[in-house]
Amino acid sequence: MFQAYGISPRIPLHRFQLKQSLDLASLAVGFDALRVNPLRTVLSTLGVIMGVGSMVSVLAMGDGVEKYAREQVSRTSDVQAISISPLTVQFMDGIVVQRTDYAVLGLVEANALRAAIPHIERVELTQQGGTIAQLDSAAPRRGVMLLATLPSIAAAPKLTLAHGAFFTDDDLAAARHVAVLSWSAAALLIDSTHRASAVGREILLNGKPFRVVGVLAKDTLTADRPQAAVPFGTADGLILGSGGFGARSPGGTNPSQITLVADKVEEVPALKARAERWFARKYGFAWKQKVSISANATRVEQLTQALNVFRLLMGAITGVSLLVGGIGIMNVLLASVAERTREIGIRKAAGARNRDILLQFLSESVAITGAGAALGVVLGLSIAFLAAAIMRAQTQAPVHAAVTVTTVGVAALASVLVGLTFGLYPALRASRLAPIDAIRHE
Repeated sequence: MFQAYGISPRIPLHRFQLKQSLDLASLAVGFDALRVNPLRTVLSTLGVIMGVGSMVSVLAMGDGVEKYAREQVSRTSDVQAISISPLTVQFMDGIVVQRTDYAVLGLVEANALRAAIPHIERVELTQQGGTIAQLDSAAPRRGVMLLATLPSIAAAPKLTLAHGAFFTDDDLAAARHVAVLSWSAAALLIDSTHRASAVGREILLNGKPFRVVGVLAKDTLTADRPQAAVPFGTADGLILGSGGFGARSPGGTNPSQITLVADKVEEVPALKARAERWFARKYGFAWKQKVSISANATRVEQLTQALNVFRLLMGAITGVSLLVGGIGIMNVLLASVAERTREIGIRKAAGARNRDILLQFLSESVAITGAGAALGVVLGLSIAFLAAAIMRAQTQAPVHAAVTVTTVGVAALASVLVGLTFGLYPALRASRLAPIDAIRHE
């Protein structure tokens, strides 16, 4: 008898094996039902395609617009910057008195902060003040603002080169006497009409020769006064005055400042707190009398709030899209249960359990949403790239749709959840049908 059914009497049929075979049979029945009713399957899938397509296009465009907005904020403002300045004066009995024990901020401190604190996009170290500049010893003496800094400042907002290049880390390490002139400084010292000719020329800063390696674009740094940027550490003895910015230290040299730029605006409060803890460890409880650490908290809060509102809006739009697709799946599956009530009754009379019917309809739902998600991703990305191209053409803004693993992953996960969630009720309803009532159903 066992041989007639293809079962060897020497190999026991375990309960787990039987259960597994029944589950696979239920899955097969579910997929066969989709194949037998192609129109119903296409209509069900269409709702998911539109829902997932809408979600992917909104997410891709939202990511692209957010990336563009963050780049604009980083390039055109200092909202992500945290300024660290030494306190060179103190108030005693209402009188401003110079301090002699102010904190000295240099390359050691800048590198230590960079290594100790995460989420820093760049570290800027600056020392500035007025000096005398000449094309040569016989040329007229001119007053310029001298800025001793790091090569990382080249990434600062609104700092662009018109000619040449900025000095490099090698120039900094070797303390080379190289300089980058502002637009007005190049015109004042060398040539007002052909500023490109300034690159490669030698100038004198307080009598010391410096080779010009670059010229900044117009309106860069301070537009109304000439400036020269040199590698930090090469300005010793060159700064002759404050240049109109702040007081000088008791030693006669303008104190340097450190600026920490966060990689994201949301990281600014945490970055400021970490910097405060670093100086507290270095100077103890008296650190607040040594340095001032400040950030634009109001603008950071406003921008963070705006980004959160934008994300919630994108989430609401995508949620509505998926809800529409899920309701479509549920309606089609409920109609399918009503049409196939007699079939369900026959299956249950033949021995199918409630879980087999449940698995059958859930497999149909997940298959519909899986296929719809794959097509929806393609449709959504196509719409996103087309919309981004139209935006670029209309606004000239470099906005691009952002294709990320997160977007595709969210689409895949959401489609499975929608299939399970909206397919559960029709599946439960089908599995709970009484066999006799189902068979008698017309």
